[in-house]
Parts: sequence; structure tokens; C-alpha cells
Amino acid sequence: MYAAIVFLPLIGALIAGFGNKALGDRGAQVVTCGAMLVSAALAVVAFWEVAIQGQSRTVELFTWIDSGSFEASWALRWDTLTAVMVFVVTVVSSMVHVYSVGYMSHDPSIPRFMAYLSFFTFAMLMLVTADNLIQLFFGWEGVGVASYLLIGFWYHKASANAAAIKAFVVNRVGDFAFALGIFGCFLLFDAVTFDAIFAAAPEAEGTTFAFLWWEEVDALTVIAILLFIGAMGKSAQLGLHTWLPDAMEGPTPVSALIHAATMVTAGVFLVARMSPLFEHAPIALMVVTIVGAATAFFAATVGTTQNDIKRVIAYSTCSQLGYMFFALGVSAYSAAIFHLMTHAFFKALLFLAAGSVIHALHDEQDMRRMGGIWRKIPWTYAMMWIGSLALAGIPLFAGYYSKDMILEAAYADHTSFGMFAFWAGIAAALLTAFYSWRLLFMTFHGTPRMDKHTFDHAHESPPVMLIPLVVLAIGAVISGFLGYEAFVGQNMDAFWGASIKVLEGNNTVEAAHHVPTWVKLLPIGVAVAGIAAAYVAYIMRPDIPGKVATSIRPVYLFLLNKWYFDELYDWLFVKRSWQAGLGFWQTGDRAIIDGFGPDGVSAMARWCAGAVARLQTGYLYHYAFAMLIGVVALVTWYLAFGG
Repeated sequence: MYAAIVFLPLIGALIAGFGNKALGDRGAQVVTCGAMLVSAALAVVAFWEVAIQGQSRTVELFTWIDSGSFEASWALRWDTLTAVMVFVVTVVSSMVHVYSVGYMSHDPSIPRFMAYLSFFTFAMLMLVTADNLIQLFFGWEGVGVASYLLIGFWYHKASANAAAIKAFVVNRVGDFAFALGIFGCFLLFDAVTFDAIFAAAPEAEGTTFAFLWWEEVDALTVIAILLFIGAMGKSAQLGLHTWLPDAMEGPTPVSALIHAATMVTAGVFLVARMSPLFEHAPIALMVVTIVGAATAFFAATVGTTQNDIKRVIAYSTCSQLGYMFFALGVSAYSAAIFHLMTHAFFKALLFLAAGSVIHALHDEQDMRRMGGIWRKIPWTYAMMWIGSLALAGIPLFAGYYSKDMILEAAYADHTSFGMFAFWAGIAAALLTAFYSWRLLFMTFHGTPRMDKHTFDHAHESPPVMLIPLVVLAIGAVISGFLGYEAFVGQNMDAFWGASIKVLEGNNTVEAAHHVPTWVKLLPIGVAVAGIAAAYVAYIMRPDIPGKVATSIRPVYLFLLNKWYFDELYDWLFVKRSWQAGLGFWQTGDRAIIDGFGPDGVSAMARWCAGAVARLQTGYLYHYAFAMLIGVVALVTWYLAFGG
């Protein structure tokens, strides 16, 4: 069963991908959706056995690499952390598969799309069930390749190709650091298996080695930061986040799969999995906290000004990932994974609901050309409300339990960077509520801003698209209070077991239960304030946003242009790389290599041939003169040297 959960999506992908002509569109959908639904059902059973009943195990398939002391098996590590991730990935992915049957019904390449989705899911499952860093890296790169294929699925669009390449290149930056971190682990521990690394980590505390231009630097800190940089790439943290909004060029089901439960949460999973190592690297944890808090605030500010419905939700994802990372940074690993789970449900719900809106409005994504459609698509409207309430952290919805726990844990850390994360998280919570209801009001309320034909033909999605929304909505409502006790409550230690390691004195989740009342109430207060502000600005006084944008135009443009990160990177890296390439081409390749190589040799041969050719004039007196000169030269030589 444990192997089937992982490999069923791969089997479905291979059958749909290579048997597309025999199966046809419907056959490919049945095979991939069937495999995913079976995998999800088995994942629920595995979650019960492993997480609830505590039956952790490792299923070894075969030895993969055995070279000297370098050993890596292909094994499936099943502990509570794995069971939670597999449950989330398979359930959300199966819903996305079913939704895609309706959403992609008119696409000419349905088998290819379904195969890519299933392959993506297999790579993610391979990542979260890995028993060693090499296998994890395999899944890590598999997810990267699959995301490239899915983001650029509509390859006839230049923007989709550019977005796919951008995602691939930006992720390579993080992946390079991740690979260095794996090398560092093997150098320090002489092993890549998790059990060996975790067992040796306490003794390695204080160990130093040479890294770059530093002669002696703390080994665990360097390794942990390198692994975190890898996580930054996949999870779109500040600095390596620029690929995420552009990934909206892929079909909406891709956005839901990549940005809800799978690819972007891989970095969060990595840090949580390596918690026994990070716990002994406090400087690395501080870096994780600061970057996560900065990302949460940055993405929330940008989300308030975006007009593309999918980009607003994408920046929301980026912001929520920031919450997860600063939770990891203050050692609240269980709270981070709890938020990962609840976020997967409500963010997939929001993306798929946005896809339903786009479907209803004939592929329109600009919220400025929406409005007044809530009566036409009431089911989608209700689903969007549920997702937004969960995202804003309103009590009784899933996001309330997990996001508030993260903020309370950051406050309970009682460090300067913990307080920075707390207040950045509070500011982000205010902005999150504001832009979520800005999206709701601009999309569904007010005067219709689309043309009459689009408005008249706006229609609700078919049941095959609505049923996955309902399933995800149930998760967005109940997953918070159902999972609270096990994930971050009184039963936390028994639930997580040895899958997460927190040192004595670092247990901020436990301390979070004893924070002042105002810390617990403040996130709810700012969420309500954000909703109220959006209501005033977009329902009561719709002239306010325009006036505010005009009065603080530099700030508005700064946020609208995403803090100019893309422009900065374009100037700093793209243009400089272009200039360097041009220089190497003109100077290195053409002037030096070609100039002194094949072009130089051929030019010299041509010049010599031309010089010789000029001697062949065809005039008799020239040849007679040359013969006379030759005779004079021979006689002179003979008289000078021969006699």
C-alpha cells in the first residue's frame, strides 16, 4: 500500500502520456483521475496507521547508490510528517485532477496535461517520502521539471514560455545552494541518510570547516543556510520569489497544484524534515525567521494593488509561505506544518474558484473588467467566501487556528527577531484581509464592468468543477479545529513523535498557549479591520481607491510594480549577462578564437594565394624579366660563394 500511494500517479502519467492515441481524451482522464483518487484513499488509510496509531516505518525498495562510504537506498520513509504531507498532496492533487476534466475540456492536448499533472504529483510524493537527501533531491528536481512543463503548457504563448524558463532558472539558483548543502552534509557526517545525519547532529555542534573565503566557520550553520536557500527557491521567499507570479501563465489547475499543496510547500517540508539539524544552528533559524517575516509583509503589500485575480492569490500564497517560514525559524515546526495543511485546502479552493470565475467570464482575469456577477455564479461565490474567511483567519475557519498559532509562537519566542516576525505577521494579516475582500468585492459586487455579451453569458461551472470546490471547502472549514489538538495542542508530542525535533527551551508552540490575551485577539481584530476597510473602499465609497492611488502615486507604483524586483534583476543580472555574453562573443569568440584560429589561418592562406596569383600576369616580358633576374642572382651567388 505504501509503495502504491507513491507510484500510482507515475503509472497513470505513463499510461496517459504514452498511450494517449489509444486511450483518447476521456481514457487519459479516467486513468489519471482514477489513479489519483485511489492514491488519495490509500493515503487516508496510511495517515490513520502512521500518524494516528503511531506505526512509523521505512519501506526499502532497493539499494540505489553504494560507492565506498556513500550509500543511498531507494526507500520510503513513513513517519507522521510524511503521512501529513502525503495526505495533503494526494487529496488536493486528486481534486485538481477531477476539476481539470471540466476546466480543460476544450483543450486539444488533454492527455498531455493530465500526464504532466500526475507526473508532478509523483515527483512531490517522492520528495516527501524520501529517506535520504539524494532521493529528496531527485523528487525536488522532478517537481522543478514538471512545473516547467506545466507553466509552459500553452507553449504557443510567448509569455508562458518566458514564465516557464524564469521559474526554471530562478529555481536553479536555490537548487545549486541545496546541492552544496547536501555536499556539506556528506563532508561533515559522511552520510546522506536522515537517521545518520540526525543522530550525529548534536555531536557536530561547534564543528568548523573552511567555506569559500572563510577559514573557519560553523559547519552546521553553513549547511543549514545552504539548505534554506534551496527552500527559498522552491517556496518563493523574498529574493527568489520573482518566478511565482509569472507562473500564473499556466492553466488555473496548475496554479492550484503548484501554489497550494505541492511545489511551494516543498521548502517548508525540507526545513521541518531537517529540524534536528536546524535546532543546533540558531543563527540559521534567525535567518529563516527574518526572511520569512519579510516575505510575509512584502507579498501582502504587493497583493493590495494587483488587478489580475490569479496574481492576487499568488502573492497571497507567497505571504502565507512567509508565515510558515518564520514559524519554522522560531522552532514552531508543528505550527508551520499545521498551517501548510490548512493553507493547502483554502488556497487550492481560492485558485479553483478563481478558475471558475475565469471560466464563467470567457477567460477574463482582470478584476477591473468584472463585477456584479455573484447572482450568476452563486456556488463559486460561496466557495470564494469560505476560502477568503479561512485565509483572513476568521474564527471557526481553518486559517484562524493555524495562522494565529504561528503569530502566538513568534511572540512567545521572546527574541528581537521573533518580535519582528510577530509584528510583520500582524501587518500582513491586516493587508491579507483587505486584499482578500478587495478581490471579492471587485469580482462579484458593484456595477458590471465587462461587455454586455460576457455578462449575459456568464454561467456557473459544471458539477465536475464544483464538486472539488465543495470537498476543498469542507477542508477549509473543518481541518483547523479537527487538527488543532493533534498538531499544536495537548497531544502534539504523541502525534509528531520523532518526526520533528525541538530542543528543550525552544518549544514556542507550548509557550504560545500562555501568551497574553491581547496577542490572541489582535490577529482577529486586524482581520476584521481589513475587511471593513475593503468594504468602505470598494462598496460604500468606490471613489476612494482612485483618490488614494493618485495622492500617494509613488507608493502605489512601487507596490504595483512589485517593489521593482523584476526591473532590478533585469538590470542587474539579465542585461549584465547579455553584455557579458556579447563581449565574450565579439572579443573572445570572434576576435581571439576565430581570429587566430580557423578565420586567421584561412585569411593568411588567402593572402598568400593572392600574393602568388599577382605574380602570374600573363605578359611575356614579365616572365623574361623574372628569368633574367634569376640568372643574375644565380651568377652572383656562384661568383660570391662558388669560386
